[in-house]
Amino acid sequence: MKRGQWRPFLERWSREWVSTIGPDDAEWVDPEVIRDRWLGFAPADEPRIAAAERRIGRTLPPSFREFLAVTDGWRRAGEFVHRLAGADGIGWLRDMDRTWIEDYGEAYDEAFEDDEERVTPLLERALQISLEGDATVMFLDPEDVDEHGEWAAYRLSSWSGGPPHHHGSFAEMMRHEYASFHRLRKPRGETRDHWTARVEQARRDALAGQVDGPLKALEEADGYGVERAGLLRVQMTAFLHEDGHRPLDGLLLPAHEAGWIFEDPLFEAELLPLLFAAERTLPPHGFSVLRTLMRDAPEPVRLLIADHQARLADPGFRPAFGPPDFDRAIRAVVDGLAADPAFQVTEPFARERRRLLMDGAWPNLAAALPLWRPVSEHHIAPVVLLADPVLADLITPEYGRRILATPR
Repeated sequence: MKRGQWRPFLERWSREWVSTIGPDDAEWVDPEVIRDRWLGFAPADEPRIAAAERRIGRTLPPSFREFLAVTDGWRRAGEFVHRLAGADGIGWLRDMDRTWIEDYGEAYDEAFEDDEERVTPLLERALQISLEGDATVMFLDPEDVDEHGEWAAYRLSSWSGGPPHHHGSFAEMMRHEYASFHRLRKPRGETRDHWTARVEQARRDALAGQVDGPLKALEEADGYGVERAGLLRVQMTAFLHEDGHRPLDGLLLPAHEAGWIFEDPLFEAELLPLLFAAERTLPPHGFSVLRTLMRDAPEPVRLLIADHQARLADPGFRPAFGPPDFDRAIRAVVDGLAADPAFQVTEPFARERRRLLMDGAWPNLAAALPLWRPVSEHHIAPVVLLADPVLADLITPEYGRRILATPR
């Protein structure tokens, strides 16, 4: 990121952050931050930056160097780093705060036998660039340099339980922290308006049969905390098997944060059947989203679950796949597939037979997709298809992509 790009980016971040200040923040926020609407400081001049480089014996990577030339330090790099150092404050982690190496690095290394996975060598060579944080430190790696001279950048939080979070550059890390700030504080303004509009356009593009572009936009918007983006995205990734077999875990839990999803018709029509389908494949003592919701969700949600459970107990019950014409077309496909003997046996030959069956059934399934209609503005794909054991067995990631690529 060039100097001319840093300034407007940081000014927008500052304005948005100041707009979120509440009573709990005001008592520790520096008065000049509120007065100037600026989380930074005065720029570091060239002699100061050059002196810092002589002191550490390295030329700083371009994006961090340009950052210092705009502001010599920064307050609130995300929600967990309270102060980034200026040129005079950076230094080697091993000299500034060796407890990270002693308390975190060695403990983490014990979990790995492969030296390439060990974190201690990384921390030993790290250039620390943060001064204050919530058990969090930011640093750069002078041994991991890309073709543009950028050093890999990391944020490490002792409470995360995971390794340092890697980024390709300091600028990339700051963009990630900016998104994290949006996800946690949800400031109003041009950035949120931009991502809200991107989500709606991604929904329209996905319904028109585009896949990769909408997925990328929804993932980015989800990173900025646009709630709708996560719900739309998981409906697409479920067909691609990108979230494993439990795509709803992070979406519906904790229950007190998912209230708006429970109120949407999509939950009862499609997500609830998916939860019951997932329950059939869980080991007896495996973690269950459904059982967690039956215990922790608001009473109306628990009643919906109990009602669906009671209907499943009726031998004649068949969940609907969607609008009547779509439901009839899909039901015909499913019944035709289920009648084949390949679904009654578990021998190895049955897998190849089933694949051939899906190849034959695909034209009818594809012809039915344009009949599908969403039940709400948060509905993007007929994920209830994956609740049917026959279709769940046959809709591979390849067929899932074909479904998503069919205009609906």
